[in-house]
Amino acid sequence: MAKLTKQILDQLRPIAGRDVMAWDGELRGFGVRIKPSGARAFVLQYRNAEGRSRRLTLGSASVLTPDAARKLAIQKLAEITQGGDPAEVRQAARRKPTVSEVCDWYIDASESGELLGRRRRPIAKATLALDKSRIDIHVKPLIGNRRVDSLTIADLEKFQADVSSGKTAKAWKGRGGKTTGGAGVAGRAVGMLHTIFEQAARWGIVERNPARGVRKISVDNKRERRLSLEEIGRLGVALRAATEEPPVALDAIRFMLLTGFRRMEALGLHRSWAQLDHSSVDFPMTKSGKQVRAIGSAAVRVLAAQVARRGNPFMFPSEISDGHFVGVVRVLDRLCAIARIEGVTPHVLRHTFASVAGDMGFSELTIAGLLGHAGRGVTQRYIHLDRALVLAADQVSEEIAGALDGKIGVISRAI
Repeated sequence: MAKLTKQILDQLRPIAGRDVMAWDGELRGFGVRIKPSGARAFVLQYRNAEGRSRRLTLGSASVLTPDAARKLAIQKLAEITQGGDPAEVRQAARRKPTVSEVCDWYIDASESGELLGRRRRPIAKATLALDKSRIDIHVKPLIGNRRVDSLTIADLEKFQADVSSGKTAKAWKGRGGKTTGGAGVAGRAVGMLHTIFEQAARWGIVERNPARGVRKISVDNKRERRLSLEEIGRLGVALRAATEEPPVALDAIRFMLLTGFRRMEALGLHRSWAQLDHSSVDFPMTKSGKQVRAIGSAAVRVLAAQVARRGNPFMFPSEISDGHFVGVVRVLDRLCAIARIEGVTPHVLRHTFASVAGDMGFSELTIAGLLGHAGRGVTQRYIHLDRALVLAADQVSEEIAGALDGKIGVISRAI
């Protein structure tokens, strides 16, 4: 055939049911493909270094002129003579996963137990639930379609800035009304992506972790809320006056304040886990793994007073199902409204417990053990539980119990 020109291309017609190929008479392997729909594209047919026949699409004939396409074909042929394979390079690029695909792989592999988190333990379900939420709300809408290998530090820091500014804010049915983004949310989203990409690189899913070197946004106004002893006293008055609230909810709130337990550690507490004779709770699994947690005598008294509900394994059972009580946040909000206390969440109760322990002179290591952060001692069976932790838990819980009862005085000092 003669040299491909615009005039020859205009004379070519599509055929229903099959592609039409027209080859250039001067440059071997260079041609044009016409689809049954009439779409035309320049192609290059060649053999790679292994002798395998390959076809590379150079571009649409509506964009490239025959001369421009011929020059591109010559450039690709030069690469081929040097051992290159442009068609394989393009296919490999298409096979590289997107951010959404890597995130989905991470969630699936974590839920199946294939991936391990910190301390080489399975990643906690609560952590995965938060990761799923961040991926669906922030990651996929902003960068989900991007290939991981194409991401730069600038891309991820822009993603962080977009989340911080509220670009992914949306209506939300849960408590709070909507997701608004913010610096804290943005920083945690970037930290999560760093973890996901690091795991993917370790498994060979991606070649590198593009989040390495990303500067996480600073949260300048971060402030840990805690209750003062005077506020604890007002909360105690509200607890005693709240006769219309479910008693199980009031006891759960009191227990969280007396122990520093996380909300779901308290609400999800099974009766069989409570070792009241040993002042401890034997958790089969927490965010830090299997663990035994010391609790003070004031907290033991709260648990001992709980009435078992037949067929329900929980210490703080639901009144309408065989699960645990779930409305503790709403009850706490109503109590705080009565007590004229603002900004109180279950986490504030946990931080208050830790702060009181610090005010009493207990060391950071002891407080970490009381909160379940320590890696040794509190993770043993109760027969190995450090007696010092039990004594510390006892003193802190009694201090807080006294404040709840209105006995506000000078903080006792740790022995």
